Amino acid sequence: MTDLSTVSPPAWDLAAAADLCLAVQSVPAPTFDEGRRAEFVAQQLRAAGLADVAIDPAGPNVVARWPGRRPGKGVLVSAHLDTVFPAGTPLDAQRTGLRLAAPGIGDNSLGVTGLILLAQALARRGQPTAAPLWLVANAAEEGLGDLKGMRRAVDALGEGLAACVVIEGSKQGAWPVTHLALGSRRYRIHAQAPGGHSWGDFGKPSALHLLVRLAAELTAIPLPVRPRCSFNIGELRGGTSVNSIAEQAELLLDLRSESPDALSDLAAWVEAACSRHQAAATRQGGGIGWERVGDRPAGGLPVQHPLVRMAVQALKAGGVSPERIALRRSSTDANLPLARGLPAVTIHLADGGDAHRLDEWVDLSDLGTGMDQLWRLVHAAAAWVAEGALTP
Repeated sequence: MTDLSTVSPPAWDLAAAADLCLAVQSVPAPTFDEGRRAEFVAQQLRAAGLADVAIDPAGPNVVARWPGRRPGKGVLVSAHLDTVFPAGTPLDAQRTGLRLAAPGIGDNSLGVTGLILLAQALARRGQPTAAPLWLVANAAEEGLGDLKGMRRAVDALGEGLAACVVIEGSKQGAWPVTHLALGSRRYRIHAQAPGGHSWGDFGKPSALHLLVRLAAELTAIPLPVRPRCSFNIGELRGGTSVNSIAEQAELLLDLRSESPDALSDLAAWVEAACSRHQAAATRQGGGIGWERVGDRPAGGLPVQHPLVRMAVQALKAGGVSPERIALRRSSTDANLPLARGLPAVTIHLADGGDAHRLDEWVDLSDLGTGMDQLWRLVHAAAAWVAEGALTP
């Protein structure tokens, strides 16, 4: 493994990085509507001097290639474009020195900023990495995006990939290295009924009544003590007025687990419950249906894996003490490559908080440490891939 203390990162202009981060954040990027931000990122990469920059409309993903000294397999370095905020959300930002506050500023405007800063620094140095790098700003990581952008990137690059480094923007406190993928499955469950007037048609089935009976059962899903699992009904909506019997209703259900087998067991339990309530609803003149709208597979790397050790050593080489480094499990774009057997880790760039809120914030005072880790890690990973050391 490369001695990361010998890898020299460039100097990072934090004030300019803050300007860039605000510029990224100011371009709306709701999940499934990331086109404007994709265009902005592509322009930034071209302006940095990268020649191979394109937008894959199937993402839409921005894809750029940095050459390696040895041809062949390369390293994917990605940051997701999208935010959780719907179209029309005011994107007003506040800046106090290096502290920025705005919707989506940390998740993931800062991650996209880090990808652009990496590209700019590579272009300034002008030296190929040991193996090629694929720089990808991908769509559809959040919400019901179901990792569509990452799926597309991994499918498109195929056999050309040997490892993945995923960039998320903000962290809280310790420096996380995510090497374990938290799996999730998501369902949209809907009900329908004839409806009518709440008084004159009282007794006819209500889509909302059918659905809340099912929802009550779903809140009693039996969870194992180990592995850890969770469930959440995140949305429940339907009906038209307080004095109308609802004709339509739907809910969104999120299931999560550390274990692929446990997640499959939870999903089977949910679908069996839906089937029972579907039969009961049919007898009453209504109906219930369901569809899977998200599937983030679980997976992971052992802590001894070279890519995990590189991510940790990249922090230590930058002066981060071991007690401030946290090996973690989370749900990120890294889920997809990990589930397909590709080594992948997720790293973060600077302190922040209140993610997915309108007052989300980041403090870029320690961005230099995060960018140093990214620089050292991608160079070490490229060297590792070029050497053909693809197993622990």
